[in-house]
Amino acid sequence: MSLITTVGVDADDTLWHCESLFRLTHQRFVQLLADFGDEDRINSQLAAAEKRNLRVYGYGAKGFTLSMIETALDLTDGAVSTRVIREILAVGREMLTEPVEPLPGVEKALAELSRRYRLILITKGDLLHQEQKLAASGLGDLFAAVEIVSEKDAGTYRRVFERYGTGAEQGLMAGNSMRSDILPALEAGAWGALIPYPLVWAHEAAEAPVGHDRYVELASIAELPAFVDHVSRPLLP
Repeated sequence: MSLITTVGVDADDTLWHCESLFRLTHQRFVQLLADFGDEDRINSQLAAAEKRNLRVYGYGAKGFTLSMIETALDLTDGAVSTRVIREILAVGREMLTEPVEPLPGVEKALAELSRRYRLILITKGDLLHQEQKLAASGLGDLFAAVEIVSEKDAGTYRRVFERYGTGAEQGLMAGNSMRSDILPALEAGAWGALIPYPLVWAHEAAEAPVGHDRYVELASIAELPAFVDHVSRPLLP
């Protein structure tokens, strides 16, 4: 059995809340544009703008804010008021300045892992905002390295586990996104540990790899240290 030497961990919705904040902001946006379309139409337009803009703006609150503004302009044929634009900018700013608090069990689990493995934060999103959230969380000192990437694919995981560990074969990626945290890590040859979050952005949804011998779904991050220890027990004293 291959031993795990390096553990990668996702940030948003694995270490702290994120999608719930996007959902609340989304609801506020729908209310702001209620005079120009029903909820289904607004949701459809915004989803299309987000998908279209990912390759330009990337992931995160800033790109989402720009997509909301673009959607408002499209829905109103350019007639949206400056008041609404200001409110969209205000809710976007709130997303960027929202307090960060680690989810239950996160700090203890990371502390245990960091004592026995190379612990790497691997996350997508805006560089500045992710750095700010990590600093605000108080978890930064537990990581041996931090990788903030534009996309998570098999090549990303091969590169990160080679750079900071002993290769993907002896790496594990833990996170809440099947599409970004699990499937590409498995493709790279690493282990994948899904830590479910109650809300999942549609863009991150994917089918689980049923029967894959390197895939596991855990009830919470609190179970992660014991699972990694179980796989790597021959390395432990």
